[in-house]
Amino acid sequence: MRIVHAADLHIDSPLRGLSRLEDADVARSLRQASRRALERLVRLVVEERADALVLAGDIYDGDWADYATGRFFAQQMGILHEYGIPVFSAAGNHDADSQITRALTLPPNVRVLSTEAPETVVLDDLGLAVHGQGYPTRDITENLVLAYPDRMPGLVNLGVLHTAVAGAEGHAHYAPCSPEDLERTEYDYFALGHVHERTVVNDGHRVAAFSGNLQGRHPKETGPKGALVVDVEPDGHAELRHEALDVARWAAVDVDATGAAALDDVLGGIERSLADARAAADGRLLVARVTVRGTTRAASVLADRERLQEEVGLVAERLGVTVEKARSRATAPDEQGAVEPELLQSIELACSALVGDAERLLDLARPLERELGRTLRGGGAGLDLRDDEALAALASEAVAGLISQLATKER
Repeated sequence: MRIVHAADLHIDSPLRGLSRLEDADVARSLRQASRRALERLVRLVVEERADALVLAGDIYDGDWADYATGRFFAQQMGILHEYGIPVFSAAGNHDADSQITRALTLPPNVRVLSTEAPETVVLDDLGLAVHGQGYPTRDITENLVLAYPDRMPGLVNLGVLHTAVAGAEGHAHYAPCSPEDLERTEYDYFALGHVHERTVVNDGHRVAAFSGNLQGRHPKETGPKGALVVDVEPDGHAELRHEALDVARWAAVDVDATGAAALDDVLGGIERSLADARAAADGRLLVARVTVRGTTRAASVLADRERLQEEVGLVAERLGVTVEKARSRATAPDEQGAVEPELLQSIELACSALVGDAERLLDLARPLERELGRTLRGGGAGLDLRDDEALAALASEAVAGLISQLATKER
């Protein structure tokens, strides 16, 4: 049996970082990226002759601005209905019952799993049993998988869950569970959502995996994004294959300028790195965040943020790459650390722990959300202080800047 597993579609998500893009066509393409990625997913399901599509939560990105978001999803699922392909969906924290106030009737091939308790759906003609539960509210903190039913003998048993397995770093601890909890169900495959990086949690006889999100939404979500094609048989080891479906790709391009004598040398290294990233994107729209590091005599020139942005932009333009941001973390050869190395290391560890603690970040941001939340969401920043992923990205950026400042005399 062949199953396609996808999660975290976040259809019509307000992508972050677009306000810094000068190219209106690029910004427009990025705004449409989540829809185009879903179209690619539907084509993949049809071309792979999949027996079913499983969506492990966060189809939407919270409440719809209008019905167009739900209509688009329903239309795409209607294509699979025409091919007789069933779809199983379990709501995640972003599309929980409490988060979506509108509703549209979905095609009859779409089965939305219960949000009240774990549900099992059996398709006798396929020999498939799907077990899962969606979120009734955004903040689910109990271990849902403990109540999942036993496997059904003689069938392919598939579990679906939106979860932070073992406290996934950078993600809120929704429906937390352990890899052992998943394995104890003895399902042939467990399709997971919530973590946006493709990750295999269990790779033994009982496989469990995150497919990652379908389309990167901001500069921190780099690399190929897509879905998993899963080949599985009753009581057999599931075989996984990742298919990239993103239409636009974010890249973090780190350039080591150590030993560079002048700006031209640094720009040469940036050009080579951007060319490599463009080749890896395989023809997709590429949006890069460039960071220059290392010890170089060009550090003082690189510290001019406006000039660096313009110089890197010119290099990128020649390559057909869009630069979202260019920044320097480079230091001059004769600079001495402004903070003792041991103290700097302690600060780095503390900051990293904070970035990985989504609940703590939400707590810290709550007063600011009350005062400025609406302004930040509606302004050019497009920043949602209620979004744990946005806060983690913001905290990571702040940490990098803080450490860079502390590591040099010029503060």
